[in-house]
Amino acid sequence: MKNLKTGLVIGGSIGGLLAARVLSDFCSKVLIVEKDTFPDGPEHRNGTPQAFHPHRITPRGKAIIDRFFPDYEQDLVSHGAPSSLNKIIHQHNQFGTMVSPYPRNDIKFSRAVLEYVIRERVRKIDNIHFLQKHDVLSLTASSETDRITGVLARDRETDLSPFPIEADLVIDTSGRTSKLSQWLVDLGFTVPLPDKMTANIGYSTRRYKLPPGKEHLADKWDAVNVGGTPGKTFLGAFSFIENQVAETILYRPDGVFPPSDPDQFEREIGRLPSPLISELISGLEPITPPKGFRVPCLFRHHFDQMVNWPPGLLVLGDAYSNFDPIFGQGMTVAAIEAELLYKELGRNDSDPPKTGFERTMLKKFQHVIEAAWWLNCAADLRWEGVGYEGAQPLKGIEFGQTYMDFYLKYATEKQDWKLYGLYWAVNTLSVSPKAIFNPEMVQIVLSSSPSGQNELDQLKNGNSLENALRDILPDFSEEIFAPEKMNKLEVRREN
Repeated sequence: MKNLKTGLVIGGSIGGLLAARVLSDFCSKVLIVEKDTFPDGPEHRNGTPQAFHPHRITPRGKAIIDRFFPDYEQDLVSHGAPSSLNKIIHQHNQFGTMVSPYPRNDIKFSRAVLEYVIRERVRKIDNIHFLQKHDVLSLTASSETDRITGVLARDRETDLSPFPIEADLVIDTSGRTSKLSQWLVDLGFTVPLPDKMTANIGYSTRRYKLPPGKEHLADKWDAVNVGGTPGKTFLGAFSFIENQVAETILYRPDGVFPPSDPDQFEREIGRLPSPLISELISGLEPITPPKGFRVPCLFRHHFDQMVNWPPGLLVLGDAYSNFDPIFGQGMTVAAIEAELLYKELGRNDSDPPKTGFERTMLKKFQHVIEAAWWLNCAADLRWEGVGYEGAQPLKGIEFGQTYMDFYLKYATEKQDWKLYGLYWAVNTLSVSPKAIFNPEMVQIVLSSSPSGQNELDQLKNGNSLENALRDILPDFSEEIFAPEKMNKLEVRREN
């Protein structure tokens, strides 16, 4: 593709930094417009109120980010971030416990450190520039409103008159608070209603420092995850981040929020189905009070269905669709979308991009969103009080919930780490849901118990299992879940 003159990214969080990195290879100039002032070090900022809470990058997301920012994990290590390799991971669910050394050299971190490391890499790219402390007020368009030409921005400090910024391509990565739908409506476009899951998610996180004599805990443990029972208990997790700091989170959808009072927080940890987290933190030094965060609802936009989507505009990350933070899928979805965008720009030989380029990308992004959204809904709709509104009913969600329980029970009771690992590979978007929702696997899992066999008979109902699964489940895109093809994608080195 021939170089565009200017690319503009709204928002400077992880998705925005990845989008800017992509555009830097195809635009003469890239501008990131950010409402905050970026801290000089790995510190939290106002625009990311969720940053205090646990974050992770899945193996799929890690591989993509490493292609854009080679060896970025070494930068994390330089800030004290530890490796997970061969440390114990303890997974407790309603069917039992799985305990094993962690097999990969993944680096654990706080959101503040990760964002700082990636932002510093982006700063070193010559044609990327930051415009901090500025709000984007609206989109600007051509006189016929047939193309987006930039944005209208305002300095948050001086509050002077808004001013236009021209761009050949605008990408909205402003997250859950995106105003893109309203901006499009203001320009006269008809925007489809989003799907919404009213989850009323609440979580509280507390951080602890290892006192002298307890350093061995950081050498031994990677993470402890304790699954809750819908409607009865919180979910809990414990892990280490940089500089021998541990973090513990209590989580639950359905509007029953975990406490932020220290004594109540510790008491609820003690009530988890497994006592291990409570035992681990009993000798640690709290360095923060528990901090809460709330997510009233999750949404999935359908911009891809707009027949008159304007050229010159894209949306990526949480501004397009956002997910339950506990599953750690958000950054990975943004990374996959960035990778798809890079691939498409790299093979587009026109300037500006060919007609329909933006709609093509929105549809490809929606294929990424489809699996993550479906998995989120399958998990959270188990909780009483969690509601769903969508133009189309969720396909196969009840079967998905039932089968996932059978699958998890089968893998846990057999202590089969291959099957258990595949379960998490699906939930972290490394492989397609079809890796476990296929006729051979469904037959094995459901036929292993009388109740499962009954479910299998009802599912088939005189039909072949292959046809029954095809009819009941969403058509998850195989292109999106073929990372071996993306691994061959050649990304230019950072400037």
